[in-house]
Amino acid sequence: MAQSTIIPGMRYREAHAAIDWLCDVLGFERNLVVPDGAGGVAHAQLMLGSGMIMLGSEREDDDRGVVAPTPTGALTQSAYIVVEDIEDSYERVKAAGANIVMELEEQSYGAASTRCETPKVSSGTSAPTIHGRSTRPPSSLAGLTRPLNQTDSPV
Repeated sequence: MAQSTIIPGMRYREAHAAIDWLCDVLGFERNLVVPDGAGGVAHAQLMLGSGMIMLGSEREDDDRGVVAPTPTGALTQSAYIVVEDIEDSYERVKAAGANIVMELEEQSYGAASTRCETPKVSSGTSAPTIHGRSTRPPSSLAGLTRPLNQTDSPV
């Protein structure tokens, strides 16, 4: 398996809850979770296939200036996640209480995607928006909200 060469880094007010949600709902696997000694997460590495994200608890002394999403809902971070079965992932995030920002729909480039926000955690803040895309051929995506138009061209 090839090593991921671009690894998004994120901060959460409730990092343990975010890790649980990403693993339980989207199928990430915990590669490394380092406690910070104060009940939070100093550093975590989560894997999905050959891709990785890194995350940790929000902290005041963050020398990189990375912050968790704001209570106003302003987007401060995002990850694009490619999944094998977008329909299954879509149903799982809905069942897990995610806020669906964009319904599942086929895109002009022949894939399908949806956007959701992970459920609010106990501090009342919103986690980042997650994008999904199917690796299956367009012909297997029948019944989505927007059929592929024959005049659409791949991007």
